[in-house]
Amino acid sequence: MDTTVLRSAYERLLDVAAIPDLGDADDEGWNADRILAHLLSVDASVAAVALGVVAGARPTFDNRISLDTWNLDRIITGHSGRADLIDHVRSQAAILCDIADQLNEEAASVAVPSLLLSNDALVLDQPISLANLIDGLAEDHVPAHTRQLIELRVAVPGQA
Repeated sequence: MDTTVLRSAYERLLDVAAIPDLGDADDEGWNADRILAHLLSVDASVAAVALGVVAGARPTFDNRISLDTWNLDRIITGHSGRADLIDHVRSQAAILCDIADQLNEEAASVAVPSLLLSNDALVLDQPISLANLIDGLAEDHVPAHTRQLIELRVAVPGQA
């Protein structure tokens, strides 16, 4: 697989996540730390699925654990602050991309039973190829969370 788009998406997200004046969501949604914890959980799950496929297993992908408040808080508490979360996302995204870079066509085409929720709504409940699961991170998931982080930017007087 080619992970150029995914790597670029993560570079952009990490640049935005490093902005010092990120506040809380207006709608009482996730703050930057929760978004980063969510990404850590999703990326670890996708990497585990990819490694499972390579090992000959037929794993499933279910993103509910990456939405669980207790789990996100556990991930946040396990880090020493936003910079540590950002470093971990950077490291884990690189690992995920390295795994994906090594997937052959046969592994990338394996259908992975997938359950995806977003904002308590069912997004997907059917098998998708491992390649589509990974490409979905690049094309939708990471850019959506980048936009979410941008929306958390607190207006600073005198800045445009």
